[in-house]
Amino acid sequence: MVACRRTCLKLGIKCFDRLNITYSNLINFENTLNELLTHHPFYIIHQNMIFTDTHTHLYYEQDAEKQAQLMARCFESDVNRLFLPNVDVKSIAMIDDLVAKYPANCFAMAGLHPCDVKEDYLALLDVIYNSIAGRKIYAIGEIGIDLYWDKTTLEIQQSAFRKQIGWAKALGLPIVIHCREAFDEVFEVLESERDEKLRGIFHCFTGNLAQAKQAIDLNFYLGIGGVVTYKKAGLDLVLADIPLTDLVLETDSPYLAPVPFRGKPNESSYLVYVAQKLADIYGVSIEEIADVTTENSKKIFGV
Repeated sequence: MVACRRTCLKLGIKCFDRLNITYSNLINFENTLNELLTHHPFYIIHQNMIFTDTHTHLYYEQDAEKQAQLMARCFESDVNRLFLPNVDVKSIAMIDDLVAKYPANCFAMAGLHPCDVKEDYLALLDVIYNSIAGRKIYAIGEIGIDLYWDKTTLEIQQSAFRKQIGWAKALGLPIVIHCREAFDEVFEVLESERDEKLRGIFHCFTGNLAQAKQAIDLNFYLGIGGVVTYKKAGLDLVLADIPLTDLVLETDSPYLAPVPFRGKPNESSYLVYVAQKLADIYGVSIEEIADVTTENSKKIFGV
């Protein structure tokens, strides 16, 4: 799995010492490693670490060869578990196709994204709900409220949100929430739906400390992605007062790529950059970040 530069070098030195390899060869080893780490600041050496991307739209890539390359890079970076949020009717088949190709690694959700809640939303919800029968679904998502693009649809977004929360409760599933410029509106719905069945993830959490604590109190984990690596986001300051046990990792690929790829297409293999940032914030190893957040994901999704 992933380890830091100094750990790689220490292990390399021990290996070379035991094998009685010359110092010049060790220097060559270090130079090769430095070249590798110029392009990827992590080096795979740990054999038991598993990263979980709890929110990725990797299925958007429909070119078979490019999709396979994306998955291969995930496995190279030990991102071995990927949860796929549904957004509309069209994405159902794309998700199912990726799950069929990688049944041990990819896990489906079902839901209508708030930006796709339009006048015909009830018909779309019927199609999505009916698609659940005969499929293995691990969450209802991504669902919620988005007022960044269109505030005029708030009422029907709230209606769709409540209806899908009802699905989740009836099916015993978590929900995965999309919330953009709508914390008050989302919390209003959640508080009215609060009970022992309500649980899930606040996807791409970017709120303040009070909002983080309210989400956790409602039995939600915070999904942390590339935004935590942005200098002016301030999310690192919020997380300083939030236990690691309340977090899960995500990429939201192909969106919100972490530094140093900000502004470029994101991919699930970049999850290690998010993990390293959390390791820095919490002062723990990246292995501990992987272990804790993957265990949290198992508690949420049941797999």
